[in-house]
Amino acid sequence: MNKTQRGRQSGFTLIELVIVVVLIGILSAVAIPKYIEFKTDAATAASKGVAGALASASAINYAANRANSATALVTTCAGVSALLTHTPPSNFGITGTAPACQVTNTDGNSTPPVDWSMSN
Repeated sequence: MNKTQRGRQSGFTLIELVIVVVLIGILSAVAIPKYIEFKTDAATAASKGVAGALASASAINYAANRANSATALVTTCAGVSALLTHTPPSNFGITGTAPACQVTNTDGNSTPPVDWSMSN
């Protein structure tokens, strides 16, 4: 190659650009659904964590009531959240009739509700 030809060559060839665009398309087709799946899994795990904390608080309240009658027994699903040191975030709803309670994550991710049993 002489000096004048080398000076005119710059940038990428069309085939190189097409390959890069195809690779980006393939990666995004694989990565975006995985990201959405991870987001839903994280929201479900958060709901399960809140449900576990509520079930534990209910069991502790029940045990304290049985051991010492001066401890008030919480008998409603929604009332158990007041027993926690930190209340659940505002996007969690607690519903149900004791002992069958449910935690619902209202974050807009269509997260399925999580069931938990209240000790009574």
